[in-house]
Amino acid sequence: MTNELWTIIISASPIVELRGAIPIAIGAFQFSPLKAYALSVLGNLLPIAPVLLGLRFFSEYLMHHNYYAHQFLTWLFEKTRREHTRKFEVWGSLALFLFTAIPLPLTGAWSASVAAFVFGVDFGKAVTFISLGVLTAGVIVLALTTGVGNFLI
Repeated sequence: MTNELWTIIISASPIVELRGAIPIAIGAFQFSPLKAYALSVLGNLLPIAPVLLGLRFFSEYLMHHNYYAHQFLTWLFEKTRREHTRKFEVWGSLALFLFTAIPLPLTGAWSASVAAFVFGVDFGKAVTFISLGVLTAGVIVLALTTGVGNFLI
């Protein structure tokens, strides 16, 4: 496999995401900052829609085929949406964006996709704001990896 493909795969993987892919692409693969950013962002964007759709499909399947899963998921969705719907209507898009954009451990596209699913965020809105967060996180990680003034070289 090529180093470009490895960069995309690393960036698409949960937990590591682009926070690990950009430094590896620049340090180990000797990519330019722009190439590392582009491949890492691409890889990190790839799982968003499949995760959102997959969670919906999987939860619907479980709810129709397993009594206990139905009970648990019904309780989970009713509780989170009842207690947080108003807050999420006001702050949800910004929260998804910030949760994805701030490159800390266990924050990123995968976690934000799960949160968007649990809180019942509209698919289009979730994809848009998580994607914007990925773009921003990439810029932050790139700046930290290369030094703030050198990330466009």
